[in-house]
This record gives sequence, C-alpha cells and structure tokens, in this order.
Amino acid sequence: MKRITRLLCTPWTLACLLAMSDSGIHAAGTKPEPVRIAMIDPQSGAFAATGETAYLQLLFAADYFYNAHGGILGGRPIEVIALDNKASVADTQQQLRRAISQGIQYIVSGNGSAPASALSQAIERHNRRNPGQRVLFLNYAAVDPVLTGADCSFWHFRFDSDSDMKMEVMTRAIAANPDIHRVYIIGQDYSFGTAVAASASSMLASKRPDIEIVGNALHPIGQVKDFTPYVSKIVASRADAIITGNWGADMVALARSITDAGLDVPIYTFYAAYDGITATLGEAGKNRIRLVHNDLANPLTNEEHIAFNRAFKARYPDKDASQPRIATMLTMLVSAMEQAGTTDPFSVALAMEDMRVTNMDGEQVWMRGSDHQAFEDLHVSVHTNSGIVFDADNSGFGLLAELTVPAQETVRPSSCQMARPTQ
Repeated sequence: MKRITRLLCTPWTLACLLAMSDSGIHAAGTKPEPVRIAMIDPQSGAFAATGETAYLQLLFAADYFYNAHGGILGGRPIEVIALDNKASVADTQQQLRRAISQGIQYIVSGNGSAPASALSQAIERHNRRNPGQRVLFLNYAAVDPVLTGADCSFWHFRFDSDSDMKMEVMTRAIAANPDIHRVYIIGQDYSFGTAVAASASSMLASKRPDIEIVGNALHPIGQVKDFTPYVSKIVASRADAIITGNWGADMVALARSITDAGLDVPIYTFYAAYDGITATLGEAGKNRIRLVHNDLANPLTNEEHIAFNRAFKARYPDKDASQPRIATMLTMLVSAMEQAGTTDPFSVALAMEDMRVTNMDGEQVWMRGSDHQAFEDLHVSVHTNSGIVFDADNSGFGLLAELTVPAQETVRPSSCQMARPTQ
C-alpha cells in the first residue's frame, strides 16, 4: 500500500494525488464507503454567513483536492455534512449526539470558543466511555488559549493560531506605531472576548508601558444591533487605537457604528473581513482597519493558491475562500489517514501529532504533539483597495499584508497536561 509522507506530500502535487487514489483496491461492483465529516457550525441565525462560508470551503476543498481525483484510501470519497448549531452550546451538544448516532467519526467546528469547548469536553467523555466509537475534533477557528492549555484534549486538534499568539503579533504592530498612546478594548462577553482583553492589556504593558488602556468593554454576544452607545464611549475616551475580537454579525454592526461616527483611528481586529464586513467598511475602512491572521490574502505568489481561489470563486461567485487553513486542516487529516492506513480516530490522531505539511502558500505547518496546536506564519494586513488581486465581498477592497511573523516566532510554551489514551 502506498503511503503519504509526513513532510513532503501535499494534495496539490500530482504524485500525492496518484498515491491517494492508488492506496487500495475495492472488489468489482462495490461502492467505497465515504469518509464522512460533520461540520457543526451556525448555518442559521446571526452568525449564519460565517458558518455557511466555512462549510462551503471545506466542501470545496474535499472535492477540489480529493473527490475529483478518485478519493482517498483507495477510492473513498470525502462527504461533508453541515449540522446547524446556531452558535449555541446546547445545539452544539445536540448536533454532536446526532453525528455520533449516524456513525460519523470526524467533527469540524470553529465559530465560537464556547461551542468548541463544549464539543471538546463532550467528545472527551464520549470517547472514554465508548472506546469502540471514538470521535476526533478538528477545530479550525475557535482560538481561546484554554482549548490547548488547561482544557486540552487528546481528541482535539486546533488549526488556527490561538488568541495569545495572534495578540503577540498584533501588539508588536501596535507598539511599533509611535502615534498610539491610548487604546480602547471592546469585545464579546464570553471566554474569547475576555481572553483577548486580558492578553492585550498584559502584552501592551510589557511592550509599551506608556500606552494607556482607556476603556475595556464587553457586550452580549450576538444581541447588540446598534453599537452607537459603545462607540460614543470610545469617542469620549479620546482613544487613538481600538482592539476588538468581535466576529460575524457583531463585527459588522460594530464596524458600521464606527464608520457612522467618523472615528478616524486604527482599529486592530481578528475578524474584520469577509462575510459582509469588508463591504460594510468599504472606503471608510481604508488604511484604518487591520487584521491579524494566519491565512495570507494578498499578495499571493503561489500559483496553487491562486488557482484554488479562482476555482472557488467560479463555483461560488458571492463567496470568498477566506480561510485557507480549512484546506490545510483537510491536508493534514488525509495525510494522517494515509499514513495510518485507516480512518480509526485513535490511529489518525497519533499520526497527526508532530506532523508537518506544506500549505498552499508553500509554508510549513507544524502540529505540536504536546497540545495539538498548529503553528504557521502570522500576518497583519490592512483593509485597502490598493495592490489587491483577491478582494472580499466583491467590494474591490481586501487585505494586504503589512507585517509577516514567521511560524517559529509565534511558538509559545505549552501548559497542556494531556490525558493520553493507551490504545
């Protein structure tokens, strides 16, 4: 049986595609069972746009890299199933039970650290009680550090940089700006929002003790339609920079209120792009909004990434391939399955530990075995319409990288004390 190498083989190389399609033979006339992946994310409600786009990106990556070339493990197609959690912890748990009852062994989620935490804990309990029906959790966007820290799990793998890693890069950019002396922090009132506020305060204090935190506000997640009262406080504080971890509908509404107020200060964000946010900001956000992220948007120099973006846009003209790490996640998962020669979650998890794959930008991505945290380059990009090849929301505006921090400089010590199953 042909195997996928841990380091050199990626799905956008012909040799890899041939290896995957020739890794086994099925009896004539039998149809290979699909490898099923359930994406548990919001598909309705305030955060539906974010969840839907992520689902389409996973679905497209499965078709583009694997299903169109004969599938994996000797011809097995990848089937992606969207399960709507409405960004709710209770609905997340319900959809997990539904997926398990259908025999699905791979769960993908990312929109919200609270649902991700619930998934991680529930899967840990389930796998301990049901060793013959184990499930693996692939997290592409929930970035609360606790998920790979105090609450780490052998069955959880995170493919996004955590909020502390991103804040380290964000505060490096802020500290380098001599015009910033007063910073206002605003975020959603749950674990991720509080983590962002805490790390912003401590990291700015160490890098630039002269910077004053003039406000630190938390608001109910997904409930504020008009952020004018919050923005009025920001204006009154005389802040010359804003930090926010808001995402989805909350980022759209906050951006709209900031724009309406004419507040002309740099705004440092985690998620102020795509899914209607870029179109909302438009000209008003030019050279003001900045985003820290681990997925390069512009400039792209790798032809494989350019071709992927163009193909995605051809299939979904109103959507953007905004999270290339979803494709990277699938690359590592399939590589681990091929290396293990099975889809058994325990064997696949062992294969993914300390695995290194190359993403579409030609960068190496490392999955640290001690806590299952991935590391890759991080970027700070500016919202602009200059130098943009791939815009967002068909708006003419997009993200242009201003600062790139190599993956090795983003590595932080691990506090994970993982309980590891023996078999």
